Amino acid sequence: MRPTNRQSPKTMTDDYYMRQAIIEAKNAAADEVPIGCVIVRDGEIIARAGNLKETLQDGTAHAEILAIKKASAALNNWRLDGCTLYVTLEPCVMCAGAVVNARISRLVYGAPDPRFGACGTLFNLASDPRLNHRAEVAGGVCAEECGRLLTEFFRRKRKH
Repeated sequence: MRPTNRQSPKTMTDDYYMRQAIIEAKNAAADEVPIGCVIVRDGEIIARAGNLKETLQDGTAHAEILAIKKASAALNNWRLDGCTLYVTLEPCVMCAGAVVNARISRLVYGAPDPRFGACGTLFNLASDPRLNHRAEVAGGVCAEECGRLLTEFFRRKRKH
């Protein structure tokens, strides 16, 4: 796929990996909020996860937390420097803190989160200069599609 005047190769790469995160979101169980995450290192997806809060009855079972755990296991290292985390919804404070603590180099999210967003909307936790580590943050990648997944999910929930 050759870049057009509107897309740089980096954007095309971000789109590709975000679409992989969208697949994880779409694979979510019926009761799970459809949020998906992939973690990439050297062009290879090393971890994939979707939300499992309802399935596990665990408030910390966000897609990002689960993917970070899988990536750490895959690399046998809690430091995920050199990794990029792609997630369909802007991370909350807990997940943004996990990105910082895991030393993830780059964070790319789809839809902004006006209620809990901690990577540009309500806070800028992942890139706060007061912290010992900062991630490069890019938001809005495939935002419309990511947002539509959430809108459709909550519309179905309200009908039942």
